[in-house]
Amino acid sequence: ISYLRYSKLRWLLTIAGLVLYVADIWTDIGLALKYFQEKQYVWTGLTLMFVLAGLLVTQIFSYAWYRDDMNDVLRNPEGRSSVAGMSEGGLVALHLFGVGIFTRYYHLLRKGFKVVWTKTNSYTLEQRRDVHHNLFCLATDLSMLKLFETFLESVPQLLLQLYIVLGHDESSVLQYLSMVFSFFNIAWALVDYRRCLRRSLPQIREMPSGLPTAIYLMYKICTITTHILSYGLLLILSIYSTVALTFLWLLGTTWAHFLQTNFCSSKGLELLYRAVIGVILTFTFFNVKGQDTKVAMIFYYVFHSCINLMAPLLLALLRPELQTSTFLPTVSCVIFGGSLLGLVSLVVYYVLLHPKGKWREADEVDGLGKETDGMTKIRNFLQP
Repeated sequence: ISYLRYSKLRWLLTIAGLVLYVADIWTDIGLALKYFQEKQYVWTGLTLMFVLAGLLVTQIFSYAWYRDDMNDVLRNPEGRSSVAGMSEGGLVALHLFGVGIFTRYYHLLRKGFKVVWTKTNSYTLEQRRDVHHNLFCLATDLSMLKLFETFLESVPQLLLQLYIVLGHDESSVLQYLSMVFSFFNIAWALVDYRRCLRRSLPQIREMPSGLPTAIYLMYKICTITTHILSYGLLLILSIYSTVALTFLWLLGTTWAHFLQTNFCSSKGLELLYRAVIGVILTFTFFNVKGQDTKVAMIFYYVFHSCINLMAPLLLALLRPELQTSTFLPTVSCVIFGGSLLGLVSLVVYYVLLHPKGKWREADEVDGLGKETDGMTKIRNFLQP
């Protein structure tokens, strides 16, 4: 059961993830204040909008999952009106003030500290396995919320700041800090979610560290970054390209609806979940149902490769004045090279390095309580 062990390194990495999350949020808030002082009210509003969108959605899902745990007859057989030591009123207050995700960090770090930093021989082998598995389920809940926040805040924020820097020739140290923290937050969220997910599912082999993780991260970062750069070029070409981005989001949301996801315990929350999936699919492939997605993945990346090829060519044809500068050739080389490297990394990972093993279980309504904590919330995810 060594692969189920929640280690000291894992506990320390949780703190690192918290630091990245806070730094990303605060640099964006600082950037919004800077725009406001410069009377750049459009940039101020958009920057704050992405911050608030990420915070709002994560608070909604965090509260809903706490409520589901409270109503779970297996996790709460006595029908207590509290969960994780908090009453329902306390949960509402914490999430209204936007600190629900910090509450989850606190509980994970507190429980993890007792397990990995305190020596005890009172547990049997089976109990130790259950304790460590429960910690990974808590970590997976948290990493899923971070994944939602990343694609609702960090990714669009990176796109916005790149558009301002490249398209309006406005740059500052705070802008670059915001983009750097957004980039690292994206990288962290992708790998952390992937590893936590596989560790919390006992029937799935763990994602190996080292080369497989590095190749997987290369695949995700290269494909997402090139998509962001391509969207940025289209926005520079015309602000009405936002209509095309909205269409891509609607397409992804419709696809999630067509697959009839059954992730949440209420219809309203399910619709919100599908809308979030639509945002994620705008920037990267995501296995919505935990099924064999080889054909869907090929179609997805062929389509987005066409966008990556089309965006620089359209800008070169319709904005010929940019051909004399180093801007367009440089960005085009990054897009073409990054797309190729990302697709090669994708093929290498899934052909040579991906943990083998089939997984065909259907998704399950969150909160039905067949597994511990995060298990009921992650059955329909395997390949973000």
